[in-house]
Amino acid sequence: MIRVAIANQKGGVGKTTTAINIATAMAAAGWKTLLVDLDPQGNASTGVGIAPAAREYSSYDLLVDQADMADCILRTSVPGLDVIPATVDLSGAEVELVGVDARAERLRKAMQNDADYDICFIDCPPSLGLLTLNALTAADTLMIPLQCEFFALEGLSQLLQTVEQVKQRFNPELGIVGVVLTMFDRRNRLTDQVSEDVREVLGSLVFESVIPRNVRLSEAPSHGLPALVYDHACAGSRSYMALARELISRLPPEERKAA
Repeated sequence: MIRVAIANQKGGVGKTTTAINIATAMAAAGWKTLLVDLDPQGNASTGVGIAPAAREYSSYDLLVDQADMADCILRTSVPGLDVIPATVDLSGAEVELVGVDARAERLRKAMQNDADYDICFIDCPPSLGLLTLNALTAADTLMIPLQCEFFALEGLSQLLQTVEQVKQRFNPELGIVGVVLTMFDRRNRLTDQVSEDVREVLGSLVFESVIPRNVRLSEAPSHGLPALVYDHACAGSRSYMALARELISRLPPEERKAA
C-alpha cells in the first residue's frame, strides 16, 4: 500500500474536498482505497457518508489507544473505498501524546498491517502539529492542495521546511508527489498570476490538472457523498478524475498495480 498524506497548514484550501474526491476517483479506477481522517473536525468522514453515531472506533483510538486498525475501518457507500473516521476526541490527542515515547511514529506503527489496500490517503488537519507530523512520518509521499490566492506560496514554503525536517528526523523516504491547484477561477486574473508563479517556482511538481471553483463540489458533502457520486459529470468531478489519472502516472511503476 502506498500512503499519501494530503496536507497544508492553511485552512480552507480544499484539502478535505481533495482527500474525499481523489480517494473516490482512485476507487473508481479499480484501486482498493483507504481514507484516513486525521482532522478532529471529521469532515472527510462526513463527506463519505459516515454519521458521527457510527464512529465507534476512530483514528483517535488508532493513535492514542493503539486499537487494532481493522476495528477502526468502516465501509463507505463507494465500492472499493473504506475509511478510518475521526471524532472530536482527536482534538485532545496532541496533549495526551506529549509524554509518549516515539509519539510521531504512532500512526506508522498502527498502519503496519495494511496489505488489504492498494493506496491510502491521509487527510491532515490545517496545522503543522503532532497529528500532521504523524501523517508525514507514516506517509510515502505528500500531496499539497494549494489555493490560487496571494498568500499561497508563503504558506507553502513553511510546509516544505517542515517536510525537510521530517525527512531528516523521522522519514527519510518521504517524497512530494505533487502540488494541486485548487479553487481555480479562470475569470480571475489573480488566479492565473498565482498559477504562473507557482509553476515557475515548482515546475513539474505542480499537477497539470487543476480543481476549479465549483458549486457541486461544495454541495456534495451536505448530502454525505463525494462529488464524483453526487454529480459525476460536473466540472469538479471531471477534474478529480483527471487528477487521479495524473497521480497514477506519477507513482512508481511497481505501485501501479490497479492502473
